[in-house]
Amino acid sequence: MDTHHTTLLIIGGGPGGYVAAIRAAQLGIATTLVEGETLGGTCLNIGCIPSKALIHAADAYHQTRHFTGDSTLGIHVQSASIDVAQTVRWKDGIVARLTGGVSALLKKHGVKVVKGWAQIVDGKTVDVTLAKPEAKPMRIQCEHLLLASGSVELGLPGMPFGGRVISSTQALSPATVPAKLVVVGAGYIGLELGIVYRKLGADVTVVEAQNSILPLYDEELVKPVVNSLRKLGVQVHLGYKVQGLNATGDAVRVLDGAGHERSLPADQVLVAIGRVPRTHGWGLEQLMLAMQGRALKVDDQCRTSMRNVWAIGDLTGEPMLAHRAMAQGEMVAEIIAGKRRHFAPNAIAAVCFTDPEIVTAGLSPKEAEKAGLDCIHAHFPFAANGRAMTLESTDGFVRVVARRDNHLIVGWQAVGAGVSELSTAFSHSLEMGACLEDVAGTIHAHPTLGEAVQEAALRALGHALHV
Repeated sequence: MDTHHTTLLIIGGGPGGYVAAIRAAQLGIATTLVEGETLGGTCLNIGCIPSKALIHAADAYHQTRHFTGDSTLGIHVQSASIDVAQTVRWKDGIVARLTGGVSALLKKHGVKVVKGWAQIVDGKTVDVTLAKPEAKPMRIQCEHLLLASGSVELGLPGMPFGGRVISSTQALSPATVPAKLVVVGAGYIGLELGIVYRKLGADVTVVEAQNSILPLYDEELVKPVVNSLRKLGVQVHLGYKVQGLNATGDAVRVLDGAGHERSLPADQVLVAIGRVPRTHGWGLEQLMLAMQGRALKVDDQCRTSMRNVWAIGDLTGEPMLAHRAMAQGEMVAEIIAGKRRHFAPNAIAAVCFTDPEIVTAGLSPKEAEKAGLDCIHAHFPFAANGRAMTLESTDGFVRVVARRDNHLIVGWQAVGAGVSELSTAFSHSLEMGACLEDVAGTIHAHPTLGEAVQEAALRALGHALHV
């Protein structure tokens, strides 16, 4: 077995791992990255990017079908069709370009990329089974070990993946669109993909064990999504518990809120009940690191309980967001290089790409109250926003939460078409410690959805101009 030495060894080439590698190499640290699958991890290959591509394609097809009937825009088409196989190839092309870009960046900065599967020996030694069958295993010794293994989809014990039961990964590359799709889980993954399949023409039924969809968001934010699901014809069953498939495998057995069993016909079943840290199958148990639930426990510098062993991203638990992993990876590289850094963001924006979209950053009104803060909050409806009118998307609003005593902004929320692009403005104001007067006094371009950000701040101050 050949032995190689490096200063920093990174296990996992997802957003956190590859960003850490690039930044470390920029700082002159000898860096090796081990990845058994495709560079870019879940986000680039089977998560964020491909799902957003399918969301765009499904929405474009849905809009085209809308133009076959009455159209307020005066646009009329005779018929609409979609070649799902071509859509998937287009999506895969985007993914290939992005993963190729990651590979080129790593090469540009001198990162040694090893394609293979890591097995931890100890905190400074990792054995790698190389992807090439004829290649001999190699051993890599390091001064610093960065764990960035990501997360895996959570399945249902009584209904494992296979046959009609698919994961979100499989849902992103459909060969055909099923006539009837049952989605188990009304979180953001289940609803994003459920809406995609409904717009592609499937009859979609969503089953959720809790009593609301998107349980991490408050009722006011969720209401426009509920209305959209109703308009799209997506059936939603809340408080239902999945029991498994029926004997013939063509229906899902569920218990309703009253405990009565029902069957929901299904050509396919998408199980989307969440993700868990990837902690098994690569020797992590050898290190006997401190855990926090299913995740690795880290401090505010992403240090684990073992000296010079670091962990970032989904492996360290919620929030499982690519941009969090990237920020952590960059920070760890800089700490190893001798810089003084701590991971203490004021807020990490989260986006739900449903129809309409939801974006949150910081505290909601209820969270602020629970934290003991005396806050004011106000929202500005997109029904009063000129740009939203021109986009035929007036559902939703922007909401701001600020302390009553000094008007320091502690939270932003929005729901509406395209509001994901407001997340940058939300994060900026929170990180820079902006007050309501700062946002209200900033000239916002007209006509834009961003004007609703200014108007929400104005309304919180008691003098909104357009509502």
